[in-house]
Amino acid sequence: MPLHLPLLDLLALGYSLVSRVAYVMYIGLALRRADADPATRGAAAYARFRRRAAFLMYHDGVVFVAVCLLTRGTLDLPLPLAWRAAGAALVALGVAVKLWAAATLGADGYYWRNFFEPESRPAPRIAGPYRWLRNPMYTVGYLQTYGLALLVASVPGLAAAAFSQGAILAFYRLVERPHYKRLYGGGGASGRRRLSTSQETG
Repeated sequence: MPLHLPLLDLLALGYSLVSRVAYVMYIGLALRRADADPATRGAAAYARFRRRAAFLMYHDGVVFVAVCLLTRGTLDLPLPLAWRAAGAALVALGVAVKLWAAATLGADGYYWRNFFEPESRPAPRIAGPYRWLRNPMYTVGYLQTYGLALLVASVPGLAAAAFSQGAILAFYRLVERPHYKRLYGGGGASGRRRLSTSQETG
């Protein structure tokens, strides 16, 4: 499985990793600040956060797709048609689950509104893919990143996909999950991503 990674491919991968770090660091620090300091909350603060988070989220998604396309053909796979079919299936499954989870959360949940306006939180509930998966947005909802990398046979794409998912899962464990445990108490419904997200496109 020979690899072909010229300098430009490595630079593209590096930019993708920096983009993901910027996104996760921004949302993590902003949400922790809102969680810790009531003075940083409110509708205006949430609107500012949502604009910035959306920009970073969509930038990160575009960068990931660009990396996959710019570095296509760097992975030499046996039976390439079978791998591409598997990649297409992963893309379809991941996108479907992510859209389903996002629709279940709603726009405010997707952008973590209850960090800024905790009084607005809806009652915790188990619905959509959350009936079967503890965290569909950050787990199965990331399969499309691996699928796209396989479709175009991109080594940097696979590396960026793994890094991106690892970074968002770290954010979940360090920032999001503790917030929901405090907000709703205990593990049960609070440990599941029902009322917040993402940004994730990627």
